Amino acid sequence: MIVIGGFVLGALIGAFTARKRGGKPADMAQYAAGYGIALCLVGLFLTILLERLLLR
Repeated sequence: MIVIGGFVLGALIGAFTARKRGGKPADMAQYAAGYGIALCLVGLFLTILLERLLLR
């Protein structure tokens, strides 16, 4: 669940960042994908860390 939330949050942040910088829709999509993937990976590592700490 953290992974999906990270992707959605990253996509929103990326799209708004590109929009603020005056990007076209293709730029917004590219930023959304990049930020989404980055925060998805952060969420994945956070999920793994929580699983290992809580299931000891």
